[in-house]
Amino acid sequence: MIPATTNKRRNIKELKEFVCYVFPAVLLITVFVSIPFLMCIYNSFRKWNGISKTTKFIGLKNYRKLFTDDPTFLHALGFTFLYAVCVVIIINITALLLAVLLESNIKGKGFFRAAFYIPNIISLVVIGFIWKFICIRVFDQLAVITNDPFWQQSWLGDPNLAVVTTIFVSVWQGLGFYLIIYIAGLQSVPGDLMEAARIDGAGTFRRFFSVTLPMIMPSISFCMFYSVANSMKMFELIFSLTGGGPGVATTPIALDIYNTAFNNNNFGYGSAKSVVLFIIVCTISVIQVRFFKSREIEA
Repeated sequence: MIPATTNKRRNIKELKEFVCYVFPAVLLITVFVSIPFLMCIYNSFRKWNGISKTTKFIGLKNYRKLFTDDPTFLHALGFTFLYAVCVVIIINITALLLAVLLESNIKGKGFFRAAFYIPNIISLVVIGFIWKFICIRVFDQLAVITNDPFWQQSWLGDPNLAVVTTIFVSVWQGLGFYLIIYIAGLQSVPGDLMEAARIDGAGTFRRFFSVTLPMIMPSISFCMFYSVANSMKMFELIFSLTGGGPGVATTPIALDIYNTAFNNNNFGYGSAKSVVLFIIVCTISVIQVRFFKSREIEA
């Protein structure tokens, strides 16, 4: 048997190693995430312009104003949910279908995977400016050349078209990332399981919905969680593409928080909006993770 003193020394050594590895990460998270988050909660109960050294405690006035006297925030909330629902559904369904297609016996699979993934490695701000140039300059030239009314539309000037354009560009930019995740999930499906289903007489669609889909549920869970969180917090792409316009047609909550805190110099009110956004994202994420995790167990 190993002496108790030896076990104690080993445990102390392992604890020291654990602390040495974990402490830097904990320190960085505390300094750059935890402390600012707690300060944000503190400022949400106060009136502060972000410049003055003094603040005034106003209790829940900021939170009451959010839902009773701020139509811009309510519109931003509605747009954020609309944007998130459309992007999450379209990007996941499209990525999954493309992953199935690229895992079939077609030529040039490597090229198409790279082509779809390239937009994901480009900065969201750059993507926004590129598509802004395309919508304003390129489409205008196409309208002159073809005289087609489709290109003559105001893609960023019309409120409804601006929403559609924003959703389309977001899906185009993020599609490659989710495509890779789904491809990895499809490649993890055991071949003998698919072969057994084929021998039992299951057709292509039956094999997909009865075998493939349950087996890649972990990939679906991750993609749903990631796409929901990213869509609810979207800022950079919309900021550079439409600036939240025309008017406030494409203003998400994150951009509204930015405008409130930095453009209107109302950091206390902006902090309250940030706390509300955190609660919304956290609640939705927990619900959808539990939902899809339960499906993983069933699968």
